[in-house]
Amino acid sequence: MHKAGFVNIVGNPNVGKSTLMNQLVGERISIATFKAQTTRHRIMGIVNTPEMQIVFSDTPGVLKPNYKLQESMLAFSESALQDADILLYVTDVVENPEKNMDFLVKVQKMDVPVILLINKIDESNQTQLGAIVEKWHTLLPKAEILPISAKNKFGIDMLLKRIQELLPESPAYFDKEQLTDKPARFFVSEIIREKILLYYDKEIPYSVEVSVERFKEDDKHIHINAVIYVERESQKGIIIGHQGVALKKVSTEARKSLEKFFAKPIFLEIFVKVDKDWRSSERELNNFGYNPE
Repeated sequence: MHKAGFVNIVGNPNVGKSTLMNQLVGERISIATFKAQTTRHRIMGIVNTPEMQIVFSDTPGVLKPNYKLQESMLAFSESALQDADILLYVTDVVENPEKNMDFLVKVQKMDVPVILLINKIDESNQTQLGAIVEKWHTLLPKAEILPISAKNKFGIDMLLKRIQELLPESPAYFDKEQLTDKPARFFVSEIIREKILLYYDKEIPYSVEVSVERFKEDDKHIHINAVIYVERESQKGIIIGHQGVALKKVSTEARKSLEKFFAKPIFLEIFVKVDKDWRSSERELNNFGYNPE
């Protein structure tokens, strides 16, 4: 008997979905930083054993869209409700449970098993946690509730065991060697974007997109050319920095992470270009892979 299924992770921004995904998959599949809206796509991480295949799916944080990019991000989150065999709804000990009730109402109507994960319990105490659990019982009466700390790996083994019990019988959906549904180029752009999120303040990280124009691999090395797109000339100046210092730092840190990820020496060249409309142009968003179809 072989089990397989889609286990989709949803929730509001900044509750720890990507950290949880990385713990469950055991590979650094989703970039996890302390800034909201880090995950913009739906990213699958695949866990294989001889008897089963779990296809985890991390989604962008649910938010009310202000522009086209956010509409696309919400579509990824809502698509995760459609094809889930098991839904992991992630919250934490500080967020208001009633935030984004529209999305929660959709979760309430689901027929598949829902596991509600209360993350960051290391930042709470028993009394607070008890009150939070009660509140969630009333909002999602059918859900199983599991307190966890994704960062400290607390509750992760118990969660995996429960997922294995709930998985439907099915043949594998992907090749058993596969770790993710995304191509190598995708991870290059995500890792560069992660460094931008870490090293630049305010709106800069949210105004950039990264495109990989060249990914050439031979036996010993990988040669990569990437372009950071920004919306304004002033942002281009900030990304490059005085005498190119800021861009050099991003390139160096990205190269180190990429070498770790691909286990090969990397030659990385990064350019910066201005594209005024990328966040609101359907064509540009499609080029960057934001079409949830």
